Amino acid sequence: MAQLRKNRAKQKLSDGGVATAAMGYITSDFIEYMGSSGFDAMWIEAEHGPYDFQDIPNLTRACDLWDLTSVVRLHLNLQGLIYRTFDLGAQAIVVPHVNTADEARNVVQGGKFHPMGMRGMATSRQGLDVDDFYRKANDETMLIVLIEDIIAIENIEEIVQVEGIDVFFIANGDLSQSMGLLGQHRHPDVLAAANRGYDAILGAGRTAGALVTDATVDEYLERGCRFLSTPWMQWLNPGMGAFIDKIDRAS
Repeated sequence: MAQLRKNRAKQKLSDGGVATAAMGYITSDFIEYMGSSGFDAMWIEAEHGPYDFQDIPNLTRACDLWDLTSVVRLHLNLQGLIYRTFDLGAQAIVVPHVNTADEARNVVQGGKFHPMGMRGMATSRQGLDVDDFYRKANDETMLIVLIEDIIAIENIEEIVQVEGIDVFFIANGDLSQSMGLLGQHRHPDVLAAANRGYDAILGAGRTAGALVTDATVDEYLERGCRFLSTPWMQWLNPGMGAFIDKIDRAS
């Protein structure tokens, strides 16, 4: 019998480490190229990106080849959408705009089998030929909720009590918009709201997540965040710009 594949990012967090995910436009070839980079996960963007159900099997399969956790961000908090994405091979799901404890519980209901939830009974691609898959699956699936509205910050003390959520990820971009500060993700009021969220998450002994760059990663590590996503374009764009500058200066 096959063994259920371990979730690298979830194991890293369980061991007390920091889990990292690369995000941006990603193909299966790009995932293989990044396989030896040291990242723990690849962020597959199905909320704002082009990916659909027919893309998920190959993208997650490429992650499997390199022992990378496949993290798929969805666009709606629907139980059927959550478990269908797991069925197609994802190891982790990101659900946006989770604003209440009930909405967080809905994520767990769709993402976990009994006794934690009521995920639809089907054998995931990850579970093919795995003995006792349903009992083992809850240990390897990972649930991440996005805290990205001011109402979620106002409800954060209740949200972090929901069992079964692995990461509570604060997204300052949408948070700024919900506060009437469009695009001002570093505004003092936005940072204060985010800090209230981190205090509640970490104070409850839960895992906090954040979007970081080279310029901000130390700040979030010091804050205690242990699930960090980062855009790979931050390294590509400066390199391209520097190359073109050399050409222009030589012309």
